[in-house]
Amino acid sequence: MKTYVIGDLQGCAHEAEALLDKIARDARGDARILFVGDLINRGPESLLALRRMKALAESSAGRVEALLGNHDLHLLAVAAGAQRASKSDTLEEILAAPDRDELMAWLRQRPLAMFVDAHLLVHAGVAPQWDAAQTMALAGEIEEVLRGPGWIDFLANMYGNQPDRWDDNLQGIERLRCIVNALTRMRLCLPDGTMDFAHKESESGPIGSGLLPWFDLPGRRTTDVTVVFGHWSALGLILRPNLVGLDSGCVWGGKLTAVCLDDRGLLQVDCPEYRPHAGKT
Repeated sequence: MKTYVIGDLQGCAHEAEALLDKIARDARGDARILFVGDLINRGPESLLALRRMKALAESSAGRVEALLGNHDLHLLAVAAGAQRASKSDTLEEILAAPDRDELMAWLRQRPLAMFVDAHLLVHAGVAPQWDAAQTMALAGEIEEVLRGPGWIDFLANMYGNQPDRWDDNLQGIERLRCIVNALTRMRLCLPDGTMDFAHKESESGPIGSGLLPWFDLPGRRTTDVTVVFGHWSALGLILRPNLVGLDSGCVWGGKLTAVCLDDRGLLQVDCPEYRPHAGKT
């Protein structure tokens, strides 16, 4: 059974269906299909995309799974009343849906990281201090809170840019926030692993800033596995021996991308420019 990983959908349900059809033809049988997060928001069919992913996952006997991305966590926070919607959100249809509670319950059960056949899957990035085992353990801390009774309080306090550098001694909400920011928001960092959240629309920091993509940081401890991620549409598709970047800007008029982890086969679907290219996050 081949394993395919798909980049950020962001509510592009039509394109997701077209890509799943391509995967079915390419796999010629059962396939494991993994999404790296941001199933919803910004695109035109967030409710349809979320319903479709939930149905696929529940009927697949574990062959279909989706990570939580920053937009998915934002939806949970807005639906729970822990955060206000932003002007650029396209979540109204989900929030008004009769099956809203069932969709949110399913979303809360999704993982923040997966380790599959020597591939570490996250939505955005991995702190340079973490190896694969620690990444999975720290993701598990967030998953436990989201699935527990204090999940709304956590979401209400999840937002913020501090602390911006991992320390094993972090505790409480600061620890959880730092984990979430690394797994679902990080792009550029200083060489010591300090995360920068100001530069979202470029593939590198300003000249002289010292900022580097998180995966190019010196001493990164996950270089012994292949890290698969999304979240960074300005970066586009990346295929390196130990790195796969999958956010090829579907909602911004780019492509929706799937990569087969078994042979690095590439499948893509062209997408309309549902959102103007400027202002993407």
